[in-house]
Amino acid sequence: MIFASRPQQTIFAALVDAASIFGRRHRLVEDMRQIEYSYNDLLKMALMLGRLVSRYSSDGEHVGVLLPNLAPTLAMVFGLNAHGRIPAMLNYTAGVDGMQAACTAARLQLIVSSRAFVAQAKLADKIDALQGVRILYLEDLREQAGWADKLWLMGWALHFPRWATRDGKPEDAAVVLFTSGSEGKPKGVVLSHRALLANVGQIRAVVDFSADDKILNALPLFHSFGLTAGGILPLLTGANVFLYPSPLHYRVIPELAYDRGCTVLLGTSTFLGNYAKFAHPYDFYRLRYVIAGAEKLSEAIRSTWFEKFGLRIFEGYGATETAPVLAVNTPMAFRGGTVGQLLPGIQSRLVTVPGIEQGGILHVKGPNLMSGYLKVDQPGVLQPPGSEAGIGWYETGDVVDIDAEGFVRIVGRVKRFAKVAGEMVSLESVEKLAVQAAPGAQHAASTQPDAARGESVLLFTTDAALTREALQATARSGGWPEIAVPRRIIVVDALPLLGTGKIDYVTLKQWAEAA
Repeated sequence: MIFASRPQQTIFAALVDAASIFGRRHRLVEDMRQIEYSYNDLLKMALMLGRLVSRYSSDGEHVGVLLPNLAPTLAMVFGLNAHGRIPAMLNYTAGVDGMQAACTAARLQLIVSSRAFVAQAKLADKIDALQGVRILYLEDLREQAGWADKLWLMGWALHFPRWATRDGKPEDAAVVLFTSGSEGKPKGVVLSHRALLANVGQIRAVVDFSADDKILNALPLFHSFGLTAGGILPLLTGANVFLYPSPLHYRVIPELAYDRGCTVLLGTSTFLGNYAKFAHPYDFYRLRYVIAGAEKLSEAIRSTWFEKFGLRIFEGYGATETAPVLAVNTPMAFRGGTVGQLLPGIQSRLVTVPGIEQGGILHVKGPNLMSGYLKVDQPGVLQPPGSEAGIGWYETGDVVDIDAEGFVRIVGRVKRFAKVAGEMVSLESVEKLAVQAAPGAQHAASTQPDAARGESVLLFTTDAALTREALQATARSGGWPEIAVPRRIIVVDALPLLGTGKIDYVTLKQWAEAA
């Protein structure tokens, strides 16, 4: 099987193979600068960028990547791997505390960014606040490429890329992505070459991507779905990809889909709903696949797309820890209200949850599973996966039900996280934010379904004077991400408590759903 045999190499070696199969002149990547890059162009950028950055880092070091959705960002990922470095994709939408925690967990000493991007995204204050890291700008790197570097590239490395670079192993770390932890601190998820290539192979086993397709990817490359499905997969399959820097430009993206003749669109339920509001029915006339992930697909959005565009949205499911896709609906295997069948090669176990009659907590194991976590409490120490199902298994924290034909239905989440517009929000971090804003009161966060955003965070508080404006001001001054500010504040006389004195979150959830 593809997903079992292909991972016996690195992602850079797989890129070189793809260039040989589809031809060095095959153009496949385009971004907002309206330049089409061929395999030869990507190899040039990857080889040179990796060589230049390697002078400021050591073999096996994690190097932070703080760049937008552009072709050089993808080239940087491959180039760092080719020279024995591990790209750590930083979430530039996180607050200062989140970015600092990510740097600490992965023991980052060097971050590669761009002055133009920092200025445009207004990240200067965040970068200045980071401690213990050095910022290396692409603008400076370009000036440091001397004649010796250019001769090495054009006379040797570009013709013999495998011999000119470091020969890695499939189990070596290929990339570090960051997700939220139980206390609101990001955890580094270490994905090996084997995991990434296996997931690409698993996706290809059920979805027919080809060199005739063009993927529109506005999901950031620091997001696992955006990196694997919208970055690595098209490069290894010869499919074209258009990289757009922000999924929030709801009027622009439908026009791009029409103008660039895109056949595949990736997004979350929230983003797809907003695209549908502003799109002309003809904007998506060439789309073959619309794939939704990262949050539960709204039934209203599913109906809107079918009625307005005649397109069926294929909902999928996954986790950063699984590189990320676990299941997806396909034209040949589709069932509404589910996230499809598990991909080939994935083992699953359901662990019963007391009080829930149907389904159980999903534990998975497969070739696409992460190598382990990097956590703030033990910086740089890889903590391999393990769960109640055994060593090498991953507990998703989601309660699911799997029917007789293998279709997976998400019942709910056990972990205290909310998915707001596709982003994971720790409810504990929301409560800590409220404590900072009003330290003399009691606070507890919960969620309720939201047709537009997937879920909304509600804050129950005993402080009658607490407002969203006060929380927003506290978030700005304390470096908290804007998404941690609850959508609604509900004042109560007292919070519900268990017999042990802990907050009764089950009752709180019932209050939130009734609010």
